[in-house]
Amino acid sequence: MLIAFSVTPIGAGEDVAEPVAKAVKVVRASGLPNRTDSMFTTIEGEWDEVMDVVKRACEAVQEDCGRVSLVLKADIRPGVVNAMTVKVEKVEQLLAE
Repeated sequence: MLIAFSVTPIGAGEDVAEPVAKAVKVVRASGLPNRTDSMFTTIEGEWDEVMDVVKRACEAVQEDCGRVSLVLKADIRPGVVNAMTVKVEKVEQLLAE
């Protein structure tokens, strides 16, 4: 499955780069395929392992504040691997035509 998520500290002020970096560090340490952009981090893996990483990322942010906001979008397709790359490659291929 693919999960795109964003975790934001509530009450931490305008600059949230430091707590967000803690969340991304958790994701990268997981060893699961992942990609971070300006709005979301996408992670790929099995349901339990991906959800565990999301939970730990939220907990890492929560260390700096008492409240976090989590936005999550999931693409649940059993048996599909490398979807994070393949989906983008298909679109790029069509754009090149």
